[in-house]
Amino acid sequence: MTIREAIGKGSIKLKTKNIDSPKLKARMLMQFMLGKTRQYILVYDEENLSKSQEEQYFKNIEKIAKGIPLQHITHRQEFMKMNFYVNKDVLIPRQDTETLVEETIKIAKKINAKKILDLCTGSGAIAISLAKYIEKSQITATDISIPALEIAKKNAKANEVENQIVFLEADLFEGIPKEKYDMIVANPPYIKKEIIKTLDEEVKQEPLIALDGGWDGLDFYRKIIRYSL
Repeated sequence: MTIREAIGKGSIKLKTKNIDSPKLKARMLMQFMLGKTRQYILVYDEENLSKSQEEQYFKNIEKIAKGIPLQHITHRQEFMKMNFYVNKDVLIPRQDTETLVEETIKIAKKINAKKILDLCTGSGAIAISLAKYIEKSQITATDISIPALEIAKKNAKANEVENQIVFLEADLFEGIPKEKYDMIVANPPYIKKEIIKTLDEEVKQEPLIALDGGWDGLDFYRKIIRYSL
């Protein structure tokens, strides 16, 4: 079977299971499996897969069809032009969170903010992006999840900003040294508790602790505001 045929068959399988962006995910899975770029896949799509490559590819297609996020197979997500390691212990960074990061960078540069606190850091995507794009910034990144913090540290090192970030285990502000920060940024859990059971299977595979925002989705926002006033 050729690369093109496998991607086509994989795409159809994902489409029948109502998986979002089936063609894109089928192609990105192939890129990961072969360790090749998008351009390579497009140019050499008539190349034949080995029997073992074909079997592994469709085994992973089956996982995606059952709701396993592609990122949990590739352990990779691009965010702010950087690569992040992700697994089931952290929320997969979303593109819309880049808007939060971009606005934070804009404000930080305007007010010359250097010392920034990132709450609920998860994979470290926000903290690492701020460290990368704000010159001489010093970030404190916190999370209640130890496994998440380990992943965030790994991502900080991979993106060469580990010396700019202090990672702390903390429940929001509890466990953080009393210091003054130029800015506080957070992308906390915000999904209403009752809505979680209606989410796509892919989202349900992500850690509940990173999704559940309480009965109205605003539990963490209220706590942050109370402390900040």
